[in-house]
Amino acid sequence: MEGQGQALTSYDVSSLVIDRLCDWVRGQNATVGCFYFDFAARGEQSPTSMLGALLKQLVGGLGETPEEISRVYRRQRSAIGGRGPQLADIVRMLQATTSNKPTFICIDALDECAARYRFEILDSLHRILQKSPGTRIFITGRPHIRAEVGRCLSGGVAIHVTSRRADIISYLHSRLNEDTRPDAMDSSLQAEILKKIPQDISEM
Repeated sequence: MEGQGQALTSYDVSSLVIDRLCDWVRGQNATVGCFYFDFAARGEQSPTSMLGALLKQLVGGLGETPEEISRVYRRQRSAIGGRGPQLADIVRMLQATTSNKPTFICIDALDECAARYRFEILDSLHRILQKSPGTRIFITGRPHIRAEVGRCLSGGVAIHVTSRRADIISYLHSRLNEDTRPDAMDSSLQAEILKKIPQDISEM
């Protein structure tokens, strides 16, 4: 995807979509939840933590907490030693929350999610959609997860987004020109950056 001569990353695309949706739902009877996967934190970003974070955002967009959600939390607190809601509980709460109003769920870089977690996350999203026909899900990720997503979330539209070498070089030039310490690197290092990074990105 091209944007004013600069290459857009998956994060940029997600940010644009989320910003547009947040502007659109303002004053509407609708809500938006988003989650960004991070490779460095993939061991901590489990289905329970990821969907729990979405639930917290979506409930925060409601005027008041639905009684069903309050009931689950009260039941968990009364368990021996207290514990957080389990995945099945979170899915049910998300079903209850999203079934009441149009909901947009945005998930960035699903490919950065640990492979062992992806099926549970996609299956949970599928179950949410079954109970919440007004929910729409936007996912970004590298092409190798497309088949996984398609198996669990059929009927969606896939768009291939790529950057041209010229866009990448233009983006790098703009960032180098913004450097607050222009004397920190010489012209040979700049030339190496402009040669190596576009080459590595095109190979990814």
